[in-house]
Amino acid sequence: MDTFVLAATSFIISLSLMITGKKDKLQASFSGFCGAVFISQIAIFLRSYFNFGFLLNIEYLGILAIAPFSLQFFRNLTRNKSFLSSRPIIVFTSISITGAVAIFTPMSQWAYFYTVILYYSFFSLGLCYIALTWHVNKLSPGTEKKRLGYLLFACPIALIIGNINQLNYWGFDFPVITGIMLSVLLYFILLIIAYPQLRELHDFFARWLVIFVNTLAGAAILYLAFLFSGRSPLSFAGLLMASFLIVISFSPIKMILKKIFSYFYPESKDVFTSLYEFDEKLEKEKTLMLAEMAPVFAHEIRNPLGSIKGAAQYLKSEASTEEQKELFNVIVEGTDRLNNVVSQFLDYARPYKLNLRVQNINAIIQKAVSIIAANRLAEKITIVQELDKNLPEVNVDEQQFVQVIINIALNAIESMPRGGNLTFRTSNIENSAGGTISITIRDTGIGISKKEIKDIFKPFFTTKERGVGLGLAICQKIIKEHGGYIRVKSIPTQGTVFVIKLKKAEDN
Repeated sequence: MDTFVLAATSFIISLSLMITGKKDKLQASFSGFCGAVFISQIAIFLRSYFNFGFLLNIEYLGILAIAPFSLQFFRNLTRNKSFLSSRPIIVFTSISITGAVAIFTPMSQWAYFYTVILYYSFFSLGLCYIALTWHVNKLSPGTEKKRLGYLLFACPIALIIGNINQLNYWGFDFPVITGIMLSVLLYFILLIIAYPQLRELHDFFARWLVIFVNTLAGAAILYLAFLFSGRSPLSFAGLLMASFLIVISFSPIKMILKKIFSYFYPESKDVFTSLYEFDEKLEKEKTLMLAEMAPVFAHEIRNPLGSIKGAAQYLKSEASTEEQKELFNVIVEGTDRLNNVVSQFLDYARPYKLNLRVQNINAIIQKAVSIIAANRLAEKITIVQELDKNLPEVNVDEQQFVQVIINIALNAIESMPRGGNLTFRTSNIENSAGGTISITIRDTGIGISKKEIKDIFKPFFTTKERGVGLGLAICQKIIKEHGGYIRVKSIPTQGTVFVIKLKKAEDN
């Protein structure tokens, strides 16, 4: 059962990476590595039930394939910056091909043939671990060093726990869990390469906690099913293994079925949509409807507003008293304010056509700062720029992003009526997916309460007396259109921090 779990896990991971169809060398090489593990382990599992000679040859082929795939994967993981160049990969590939040919010769009957190829694969994995250690030690402190450091820590832990049954020689009675621990390690590596947004150790633990809870729930359901059917349930370890395989195989199976159904039933697009996803789909449809209705809505409001303003201005010129002129001024100001609300509503509702160009975000921030500094509201404000000179370029619409920076900065300035510091900071975040840049806008203002901060990006939510409540909603929408995200943290009376993350350009 332990061997089967490792075989099934490696097959599911390899299949899920292939189904996604991403042209990613890192994920493709890891898919190949998991495929080699699956071939070797399924052959071992089947040999325990069937005495077929060809199964041993398949096991040999799987073990030999592990070496070149593992080297290629770890080379891609370190982005070709370790001492694992293409030369050792070619050497190991040649050795594996030679070994594969030797399987079908009398050499395979040699008593130590299996031991040699097994230690050959272990040697390649050890070499990968040394290369990763060397690479991590050379990295400067940052997200990439931290993420790969977790992997350096996880590998020996999985190896030690997986071989805990070796203590049975001293009278203990531990079960064989090598395959289970290696399965956990493979899934952990999958999280490292497939989810670059997971940066902290608690992020990985949270992901594992979800899988663990689902596994326990599945095991409980299986136990009750056996119990009510009158059959003797499997052991607790067996139920956990079965439930774990069901949990991690759900997504790949769903993707396969979705591709099959889309081919035979192209109109049945909602077959695999859950009830929660239906809500999300409805929200998207509402957004599209809003985008279609907004121009008509704006046109129908602006026409009478223009008439009202024109009539008020004419009557003001004909007014005989100051009191009458003041009343007409109120009408004109009101129409201008309503027109401004309609303009912001249009900005929020209509889809953006981004004019993306590869450029340095520091230059855009400096341009926005020059505009902000010219505003009379910024007279009491000290603007600080802590911009990373080695910041990689990003694909960005300059005009839209200047609007984002100005909107956030003006809100910050308004929160500091007695003056304060407005700090702009940029930094580079390295990770296995290619890296992101971080833009931080910090003020020392009055801050935002916990109750209000939950709704800060909602349309028409505002704490200002004459605010519309669309500025930050528009900022969030623009950033999402750029493929990034925005977060906010605030401490009342101490200040607020907005953090924007954007992916760096692929050609960097």
